[in-house]
Amino acid sequence: MKKSAAKGSTAKVTAAPIADPTLPRSVVNYILQRRRVLTAVHSGRPFEGADVCDADHYLLKAARFHGVHTTQDCPVCRREQLTEVTYIFGDELGHISGAAIDPRRLLDLAERTGEFRVFVVEVCTQCRWNYLTRSYVLGDGVFRRPPRRPPDLLR
Repeated sequence: MKKSAAKGSTAKVTAAPIADPTLPRSVVNYILQRRRVLTAVHSGRPFEGADVCDADHYLLKAARFHGVHTTQDCPVCRREQLTEVTYIFGDELGHISGAAIDPRRLLDLAERTGEFRVFVVEVCTQCRWNYLTRSYVLGDGVFRRPPRRPPDLLR
């Protein structure tokens, strides 16, 4: 935030527009951490942290209704193919921030939203394996107010 001329008021700093809002920026790939976890699981070494097959029912439902099926087998049970679930978070998204969405909607959102972060989680619906595989930022860089909450949403 940047102070404006009026005492005590703050104004949002506007970034320069992004040339291609659909091009991922600030990409974080978690493949090395995933590999370390799977090595520990398959070698029988103690794993620091929670159970690796602990997907909650909300994630499993998101995988069922919003996920994209992949050709990659589950690295834990090897019985089912993985599903990728895409979540979006951002102040300018309003009431849809935190939602699992169809990845085909990302291009449209990127062109009409200033900035939001995308998280992609792989899920096995059989053994409940789940892991955050990557995250990145999309958007055109132009600040907009979040959309108003539809009147039919519960508060």
